[in-house]
Amino acid sequence: MTGRDADGWAGMDYRGWEDHAEVTRRLDAGADPERWGVGGSRPLHRAAVFGSPEVVTELARRVTDVDALENGATALWEAVVAGRAENARALAAAGADPGWIGYGGWTPARLSLAGPEPRLFTLPEDQPGLTEAERAVAEEGRRLIAALGDFYYDGLGLACVAGIDAEEAIRRLEATPADAELMADLPADPYDHDPDESLRHIGVTTVPGGCVVTQPWGYGPSMPGVHTRLSAGTVSYGLYANPKSGNQGSIHRDGVCEGWDLHPGGGPDTEDGPADVLFSYVYCHQAVAYSLAYAGLRPTDARAVVGPPDHWVELPDRDYWAT
Repeated sequence: MTGRDADGWAGMDYRGWEDHAEVTRRLDAGADPERWGVGGSRPLHRAAVFGSPEVVTELARRVTDVDALENGATALWEAVVAGRAENARALAAAGADPGWIGYGGWTPARLSLAGPEPRLFTLPEDQPGLTEAERAVAEEGRRLIAALGDFYYDGLGLACVAGIDAEEAIRRLEATPADAELMADLPADPYDHDPDESLRHIGVTTVPGGCVVTQPWGYGPSMPGVHTRLSAGTVSYGLYANPKSGNQGSIHRDGVCEGWDLHPGGGPDTEDGPADVLFSYVYCHQAVAYSLAYAGLRPTDARAVVGPPDHWVELPDRDYWAT
């Protein structure tokens, strides 16, 4: 026990970690620099992701161990993964170890080489730089994220399919051309239409590496019955950007579901291998780009996702939750 008050952080939301004066006031009043909330959460980790460099520095000088772990990671690791370069610099200046070995054998220093600021740290002499393959993953991630740009995608459904074009996807789904008059109105006002009808209308577009099935207003393309048909002999990655619960991903390979209720763009997990850690880092907070890249798709812009697609089609009326 530290003898300090973990409840001293009560009412602190993520924006509060940017307020140096408020954080200092709470610490001076007895808030515990080692504990926040319940379940072993640590204030320094919160500040590393959400806070300012000044708050990070303040907390770092008050904790016993600047490299203490939360969920198996140091605050410096979390700052690097979150893309908070100034906070990472503040932590390193306070003594945090860029050479700490984290998920998948990566260190914060080496992982940062694949990020937006590859010169964030000086790599220790005993740590190699990125391999050619790792550098290619990082470069393609930067290209794809820039090509897609920023757009609102809550409620979006996607199926990203490797190795087949739009025409083959339409054939596998036994879809038919959508009514042109309906599609002139549906994308702009999808909620003015019958949900069962609107969920059966999807856009399909050929892109380098395969094709994208999209529905900017719903989860239609992410339904398992769609993926079992699309993924025959290949792989498809599904995304539904659920406005209520966040991004939900799935993997289907050759008609079989290999993963469900995944979290694309959520960052590396403690059990990930080296390649998965790198991939998840490169596409952290980029759910759409993650989904496309997982299937090896390389679009040059966002049209395949947000429209207008190559084809608007209507799916046959069947149970797409039965596989």
